[in-house]
Amino acid sequence: MPTVPYDALLLLSFGGPERPEDVVPFLENVTRGRGIPRERLEEVGRHYYLFGGRSPINDQNRALIAAIEKDLAEHGLDLPVYWGNRNWEPYVADTVEQMARDGVRRALCLATSAYSSWSSCRQYRDNLADALAAVPADLVAPQVDKVRAFYNHPGFVAANVDGVLAALADLPDEVRDAARLVFVTHSIPVSMSEASGPDGGAYVSQHLDVAAVVADQVAAATGATRTHEFVYCSRSGSPHVPWLEPDVNDRLEELAAEGVPAVVLVPVGFVSDHMEVVYDLDTEALATAERLGIEARRAASAGTHPAFVAAIRELVLERAARERGEDVPRPAVGARGPSHDCCPAGCCLGERASAARS
Repeated sequence: MPTVPYDALLLLSFGGPERPEDVVPFLENVTRGRGIPRERLEEVGRHYYLFGGRSPINDQNRALIAAIEKDLAEHGLDLPVYWGNRNWEPYVADTVEQMARDGVRRALCLATSAYSSWSSCRQYRDNLADALAAVPADLVAPQVDKVRAFYNHPGFVAANVDGVLAALADLPDEVRDAARLVFVTHSIPVSMSEASGPDGGAYVSQHLDVAAVVADQVAAATGATRTHEFVYCSRSGSPHVPWLEPDVNDRLEELAAEGVPAVVLVPVGFVSDHMEVVYDLDTEALATAERLGIEARRAASAGTHPAFVAAIRELVLERAARERGEDVPRPAVGARGPSHDCCPAGCCLGERASAARS
């Protein structure tokens, strides 16, 4: 079998509430150990209450799993797909235990984050390690490897390019060619960003690299070269801690003052249209653009785009072949090349540990 040595695929995600009564307990899981008062969590929870107390992320993961299973079956690959979350049901610890009970011995893990940083990669690895350590002693815990960072895989890029093209096509004719491509990702503390990757700075560098590739491919497809730039959303935490900037809303204010007539917001930092997209972009940023008189559209994230689903299969087969000792192509676009399969010990340190790098 081309998937040997793997006998399962684990989709590892962030998780989200599915009912109003889940919202605060979910946020308590996310912020555990940070001493954030319940009143503050209730305030943050209003974002979820605007959508009936239900995050889109779990339904999107269900749809992605169904698409992966269909794609695998169509290519003759018999690989069961499991799903576990960091912060809500199904919890990864429960899923890993079930994998052990099902006799899974070695699995490949795909985290629903394409980039390198403590919060987008290493924390998932740490959560997975904790889940494996918690498997009951009467069971054999599987070995689980993690798929490489896939932000520059051609399939992930193609899905984002199509999203931009569709958004551009929806703009009025008179502003389409002058539209600014505003790429967006989740802000993180500057110290965490500086510690990302094995040598530091990977989080920003990876995003800038993929944005340039997407912008170039969009230009080739439309015959118009547009200015592009990168901004951030979803900042949280103490106001005294520096986070990556500019915020998308602040930048829209500046673009309006510069006379930019239209923007396409490109959530290339996100795999699916979860809460940071539907609230921070669809609700807040689009309202800001409307107030400023800027024509704005939001490009779709990769989601279940066929090119992205195919990329997941290709990443599985690539890693399986490499584990068998085979020399296989590792597709990647842009200037950085394919990421490492196995993260070095000092890769993606947490924000508190970042000072140790120097």
